[in-house]
Amino acid sequence: MKHKTLHQIVAEQPFREFGDWWAMGPEFLSFMSEAIVSEWSTLHHDDGNLAPVKTYVSEYLAVVFDREARATLVDDFLNKSFSQQIQSGEFDALSYAFFRSAFELIEQHMTSYNYPLERERRLFTKRVGKSFFKLLHSHLSLNLPPDLNDDNNFGRLKESIQEVGEFLQVQGYLRDHFRFSFTVEVEHAGRAIKQTEVDFLEDLRNNNIAYALYEMGYPVILPSAVYLYHTLGEAQHHSSRTIEELFDLIGYEARETDDFDPTDYPSELVVELWEIRKLA
Repeated sequence: MKHKTLHQIVAEQPFREFGDWWAMGPEFLSFMSEAIVSEWSTLHHDDGNLAPVKTYVSEYLAVVFDREARATLVDDFLNKSFSQQIQSGEFDALSYAFFRSAFELIEQHMTSYNYPLERERRLFTKRVGKSFFKLLHSHLSLNLPPDLNDDNNFGRLKESIQEVGEFLQVQGYLRDHFRFSFTVEVEHAGRAIKQTEVDFLEDLRNNNIAYALYEMGYPVILPSAVYLYHTLGEAQHHSSRTIEELFDLIGYEARETDDFDPTDYPSELVVELWEIRKLA
């Protein structure tokens, strides 16, 4: 994939439907601040300098939304000071800025890492998701199952995912739609995938792979996810990495397919095909 500049991809896909901002919830912002900043600040050769992040926030808000960044926005997010509510477009810019900074820092210091650039960037998104889910798990007191070995535990899994989705929607990460479905009927990579919810556990046991569909309506970071994907080759996947960590804790590898491109979906219904396997 040939990477573009922010100005180029915004001109091609301006996401005007995100121009009317909505308020983000304080619990989500607090957990996300803790997760993003803690992982960003521990990257190799990160000296804690916020100047590049602030520059990227200002650039993003100007280019994407034609708005000026308020002077305290980055510091308020860093310090979890939300007396002035952070709006959807502002969080979109913050997420873009911290992840762009992180992805660039990783690229600049590849000799300090063990894996290729693409892998290391994805691992950063995974660490942020892990940190965020730890806080969310405690906040929601989720009743996670120990395994997926029977219908009762499968029910507990579905309830836990639904609670996560409701939190994300109430807190403004998803404006109007959340659905994580184990009924799948899609074409992918040249083949038909058809699975009912009833099939899920049997497929997992017999084939060590089963599927799910994750549907999102107006995820707040869709603009910046598309822009990061087309400028640097990786996106944040905040909610996906959160649910991925949920599966990890019960012994399963679950994630969107490698070829997922957020550009291909309308804002009101972004759909990820997930593959789920038992961890070795």
